[in-house]
Amino acid sequence: MFKKDRWIEIIEVFNANPFRTFLTAFGVFWGIFILVVLLALTTGLRNGVSKDFGDFATNSMFMWGQSTSKPYKGLPKGRRVQFKLEDAAVLKDKIPELKFVSPKGQLGGYNGANNVTRNEKTGAFTVSGDYPEFIEQQPMDITAGRFISYSDINAKRKGVVIGDGVVSSLFNLGEDPIGDYIKINGVNFMIIGTFNSPSTGGGDAEEDANTIYVPFTTFNQVFNRADNVGWFAITAHDGSSITNLKPRILEIMRDQRTIDPTDQRAIGNFDRSEAFGRITGLFDILKFVGFFVGGLILASGMVGIINILLISVKERTNEIGVRRALGATPWNIKGQIIQEALTLTVISGMTGIAAGAGVIWIMNYALLQSGPVDNFANPSVNIIVVVIALSILIISGITAGLIPAARATQMKPVDALRTD
Repeated sequence: MFKKDRWIEIIEVFNANPFRTFLTAFGVFWGIFILVVLLALTTGLRNGVSKDFGDFATNSMFMWGQSTSKPYKGLPKGRRVQFKLEDAAVLKDKIPELKFVSPKGQLGGYNGANNVTRNEKTGAFTVSGDYPEFIEQQPMDITAGRFISYSDINAKRKGVVIGDGVVSSLFNLGEDPIGDYIKINGVNFMIIGTFNSPSTGGGDAEEDANTIYVPFTTFNQVFNRADNVGWFAITAHDGSSITNLKPRILEIMRDQRTIDPTDQRAIGNFDRSEAFGRITGLFDILKFVGFFVGGLILASGMVGIINILLISVKERTNEIGVRRALGATPWNIKGQIIQEALTLTVISGMTGIAAGAGVIWIMNYALLQSGPVDNFANPSVNIIVVVIALSILIISGITAGLIPAARATQMKPVDALRTD
């Protein structure tokens, strides 16, 4: 394997027709290069979409009231479904697998009419009534002060937590907003905390930054919402699937709000776990396509190596006959041919992996310089994939050498010496 004469002989074989050797090696190089780059692009898309999907707990669902599509127990069709605060306790009591059931209320909206003022400055922001556990469902970085607490809920304090977009709109650079006051629809609220959304890029991150969180009880009292709930954010425990729990949740809510059990339109919902699963499935398919396309190109490269070695064996028929006549065993001849195939495969394959790694580095460097990009982040390839690719290269190199090697050893020395 490591004899100097054998390596010199291998180099001479490759140099005998360098252009043919280059084209053959390029097939293997291109196959492994395409495989690495496609998998990196798939990973980048998966990472980007996952980030743009949001930092909200994926084992969660949102639920809101719509209009009934069927009359029920004397109540008319088209009735607006209104959730109540008591529904949260009922859901938690009847479905212990639920970790959080967060009632939410909302006022105004980002890019809507101006609803918040501070001195002479005004702005349009989303005002959200929430409970303290909401920060566990949608992580946010508290940059100063604190988030809503249950003491705020119980005392119905007029304290708010504002996003960094609200801070930059209503406060001058260097001003400390903690302890200061803003007016929401003419009502004074004291700022108890500021936050920065961990979301990267996109409209959701901008909207999050322009959100104001108010204790839910305060929100309902100040804005005359009684015990009404705009919608629920529901998260299941890690051992339970929110998708599996969803039919029970909807069944309980239909019973709570006196809705026909067969009315599928009365309660709207969005299952993040289900949506995330569909996205993950899509990228699993793309990953398979990457392996499939790269494998096909790699296979064509292997066919090229088999062909070049078959031609090489035919061109070296006399040489093989001399070596056999001088006492070379069939395994010596086989080993020579297999080593040539393995050398060409591994060198071209490693070059393809190195080139793919270079492209991945360039992509990450470009992302670092340009900043976050929607639906694409941190393209990379798992080291296990690289190890598998190397293993495939070695096995393919040995396999590609077996056919020409078998052809070489099938020739009798006398017949080989007679060949012109």
